[in-house]
Amino acid sequence: MLIIITLDSILPNYTKAQLALRNGQDRPEIWVAYQGKIYDMSHSRLWKNGKHYEHWAGQDLSDELKDAPHTSQVFEKYQAIGILI
Repeated sequence: MLIIITLDSILPNYTKAQLALRNGQDRPEIWVAYQGKIYDMSHSRLWKNGKHYEHWAGQDLSDELKDAPHTSQVFEKYQAIGILI
């Protein structure tokens, strides 16, 4: 029997409400979601105080990427820490 374990299967699940708490305002964590995965941006100099240009942390940014000057490859620089459910 072959068992395949993917990164997604071992990452914890978080709700939108839990993600919203990691907005860089009330807690030191700065998290954003993209395409169902949650990324920790806490150490990014571009996400100071939970804001990156007109984008706020604690949200799913999947629909907002089309307005960004970069592609989704930017998320490859960061480790996924959870799954948005």
